[in-house]
Amino acid sequence: MAAVATLSFSALSQCSDRKSVISSTRNLAYNSEGLRLRTSFSCNNGGVRASSSSSRMVIHCMSGASYAPTVADTKLNFLKAYKRPIPSVYNTVLQELIVQQHLIKYKKSYRYDPVFALGFVTVFDQLMDGYPSDEDREAIFQAYIEALNEDPEQYRIDAQKLEEWAQAQTSSSLVEFPSREGEIEGTLKDIAERAASKGSFSYSRFFAVGLFRLLELANATEPTILEKGEEEKRRKG
Repeated sequence: MAAVATLSFSALSQCSDRKSVISSTRNLAYNSEGLRLRTSFSCNNGGVRASSSSSRMVIHCMSGASYAPTVADTKLNFLKAYKRPIPSVYNTVLQELIVQQHLIKYKKSYRYDPVFALGFVTVFDQLMDGYPSDEDREAIFQAYIEALNEDPEQYRIDAQKLEEWAQAQTSSSLVEFPSREGEIEGTLKDIAERAASKGSFSYSRFFAVGLFRLLELANATEPTILEKGEEEKRRKG
């Protein structure tokens, strides 16, 4: 695992159409209209499958090895935690996001990691930019994450650490993280190892957004940077 770029290619290789994934994740992160698009989601090994259209959403739940909350449970937890009305322009997209993230969370291969957290925080903050109340916006964030039985404070802390680390990198230092020691470097190494092994890594759009955000903050979004990482991997391989 020679670079963040290599890590991104390892993850993206799990998808049948890499170009469409890149396009959709950029829309997800930086265009709230893109978030409004109806999507389909299939989770073969997680015991849950969903499909949606502009008029309805159908959730198919199948028995699994262990109990997992239903989508309805997660949505109800969110509504219980945040009881105030949410303007429909925000609420519609939030409801779609929470369904998608529920399906990701309860896949057997899912494991929380800071890059995933950075991706979700990026999407959420972009979506909720301009919300009438900063206090309500943060309360919604906390209710959303807690409804998924995760820690909203951990999401914020991990996302901030990754952003600060990436801002201190150059394109060269970013792709050389495996040769260095540190908290963030160790986290990225662990993710890269899991991404390279079959069955132990859960790719998602939030993860992809997190990767692109790291590259963006380090000014390493040029294709030549990614090609350098791939070339270094082959040379050491």
